[in-house]
Amino acid sequence: MYTFFAYLFSLFVIVLSVFITLFIKLELERMFQEKKDVLPFHICNVVIILMVAFVTHVVMTTYVIGNQVNYILQIIILLFIILPIYILGHFAFEKYKSVYRKYTPGDNMKVIILNEKYLKKKKPFSKLKNYNAVSKDK
Repeated sequence: MYTFFAYLFSLFVIVLSVFITLFIKLELERMFQEKKDVLPFHICNVVIILMVAFVTHVVMTTYVIGNQVNYILQIIILLFIILPIYILGHFAFEKYKSVYRKYTPGDNMKVIILNEKYLKKKKPFSKLKNYNAVSKDK
């Protein structure tokens, strides 16, 4: 029963780490102006998530539950938990990124096309609806 709670807590940490590392990867790609996914970023993300999940699981198992840990077995189990979650999170993040992209940049980094879905998502404040009404009357 305690092992289940240790894995459940590790799963929570894994999901949280996946979305944090994918967001950081997106910002790094934007900073380095990469147009495609970069494989070393994915490898580093998986290694970072594995380290965080392993430390979480070992701390939960050793100090909270009081059991011994087989390190290599736990790394393999956690890796099999991490990979499907990371792949699904990556696809979800890519879909969100492509649907709600503000604009499409050109080769010379100028705005070419504004995305209509992004503009529909961003609704103006209701107070700004009549903001310029006085100047239109004059």
